[in-house]
Amino acid sequence: MGTVEVDINASGGMALLEALAREIDTNLGEKAARSPGELVLGLPLNMDGTEGPRAKQVRSFAALLASRAQREVRFQDERLTTADADWQMARTGMTHKQKKMRRDALSAANILRDFLATLQDPPAASGDDDPGTVNDA
Repeated sequence: MGTVEVDINASGGMALLEALAREIDTNLGEKAARSPGELVLGLPLNMDGTEGPRAKQVRSFAALLASRAQREVRFQDERLTTADADWQMARTGMTHKQKKMRRDALSAANILRDFLATLQDPPAASGDDDPGTVNDA
């Protein structure tokens, strides 16, 4: 699925919601019952693991997206994924502009990689490390 960039604050994020829903329908199919698939969103936690205002916005948006796309939305801690993307591009010979253009895609890939790793190695039974899911399907 392509990267869709729209200001989440513009018109309550409805433009982003609709753009994502169209991409989900195009790539996964309109009905979750016929074409299974879940969505993974990066959750911007504070460095101490707490949730700030931005994480609360993402959770609210995820609830709307889950309802609109009829898909389960899972969260993955996105701390340091941008720094990791920058590290991956260090000494590549790319210009600052070229790195900037690839940073979000690499960060998204890092979020998905980390999410898939949690499926193989689930968090402790306490659930403290699990950012959670939204299932409004």
